[in-house]
Amino acid sequence: MAYKKIEQYDQDITDGLKDHYAASMKLLGEDVEREGLLKTPERVAKAMQFITQGYQMDAREILNSAKFHESYSEMVIVKDIELYSLCEHHMLPFFGKAHIAYIPNGVITGLSKIARVVDCFSRRLQVQERMTHQILDVIQETLNPLGVAVVIEAKHLCMMMRGVQKQNSSTTTSAFSGQFEHNETRSEFLRLIAADLH
Repeated sequence: MAYKKIEQYDQDITDGLKDHYAASMKLLGEDVEREGLLKTPERVAKAMQFITQGYQMDAREILNSAKFHESYSEMVIVKDIELYSLCEHHMLPFFGKAHIAYIPNGVITGLSKIARVVDCFSRRLQVQERMTHQILDVIQETLNPLGVAVVIEAKHLCMMMRGVQKQNSSTTTSAFSGQFEHNETRSEFLRLIAADLH
């Protein structure tokens, strides 16, 4: 499946998750029979299926579904791509934006497909560092461009809500391949996205 919004949820998965969430809420001291919580385990079960739908997506299929032969060989940048993910260590959200560029080598892809690739890898249990490289690798392998650049900036609730509780912290990760490993090309990319980095 390249990409589709979840319209129907797998009932077996929903039921299994619902039971586990109800049990967890009881262990935390909640009364799952009170009015406000009656449907909460099912809502959370469906929310988790939506949040982790990236497991059902294939990034290569996404890119291959809109590949076009084109002689354009300058930098293509898609920036400010919103992303929402779950930290795999605490299953708390992290969120931010990705800036992605590639230099075509005879093949381009639909611009929306770049954003779909971000969804594919962010809608899973993740660490930002690995996700940055996963995005770069699949674009490099599928489109065979002259180079790829990925910069992700995100805020992590595992640092903000718990642990060190640093409310204003953010994390920036980057990965570069091909021509973006040369200072001149990388500097041009970073300059073009600089206004969006904090």
